[in-house]
Amino acid sequence: MEDSGHDVAAKAIAPERDRLQSRWLTLAVVSLLVLFCGRLVSDAVLARSDTTGGGLLGPILLSAAFALLVLRLRAATPAGAAVGAMVCLLMARPGTVASTFFRASPLPALIALFVLTFAATRFRRAAKERSGLAEARSGRRVSQVVANLGVAGLCAGCGWLPGALAALAEATADTVASEVGQALGGPTFLLTTGRRVGPGTDGGISLRGTLAGLAAAGVAVLAGIAAVPARAAVVAFVAGAAGLLFDSLLGATLERRGWIGNDVVNFSSTLFAAALAEVLWRV
Repeated sequence: MEDSGHDVAAKAIAPERDRLQSRWLTLAVVSLLVLFCGRLVSDAVLARSDTTGGGLLGPILLSAAFALLVLRLRAATPAGAAVGAMVCLLMARPGTVASTFFRASPLPALIALFVLTFAATRFRRAAKERSGLAEARSGRRVSQVVANLGVAGLCAGCGWLPGALAALAEATADTVASEVGQALGGPTFLLTTGRRVGPGTDGGISLRGTLAGLAAAGVAVLAGIAAVPARAAVVAFVAGAAGLLFDSLLGATLERRGWIGNDVVNFSSTLFAAALAEVLWRV
């Protein structure tokens, strides 16, 4: 599970390697998001037709409002909020015919993710600050936003809605599981060995946190259920839950060995969830 930007313990990965991985990940994903958004705008201009039920002006304004809200609540840095706006734009216009903001779109799931993760990071914040587990008050860095939302945005841009919904479900579950588990305490165990570890340990899972994460994933999927058929929603939830376990597996193995950092773990987990959902949906 992710550490949500906490400095809970010394990381096995060298700081410079961690920063380098995050920079390359951010560069690659942001470049693709810009490309998708640019294509979206150019297609609308060239076609001079409305494929979203309200033109691009509505989605653009909605995305800007989302970014401003994120900044106002200090949920992310300005660069992180900008990435969130691009993801919001791609989801507000998912590439399906006669769609609105909240029909045939995973956008409600993105809103559910924001509300649930925002609440989870502030749940018993004072206690988490005393133990050094609280998220930075400046909000999430751009690399953290990319790691959690990048896959969902790219899937939405491609029209892969089950994958986008699964990625959002996994990101929601991961953050809520980490934050609630650390806030409530209780036994935490390393996924690979079952050995008791401290809260915030890479690859550590707790019963309370896991149950909270699964519940949050269910809420995210239900919020976006209008975007996909009912079977695809079930697939998205299963894939999101599998991605949550995959996140802990990476944390307990590659991250603990210092091979990859937390941003790469989170991005890989959402990618795993999205890919699994698309495979299961197409089988």
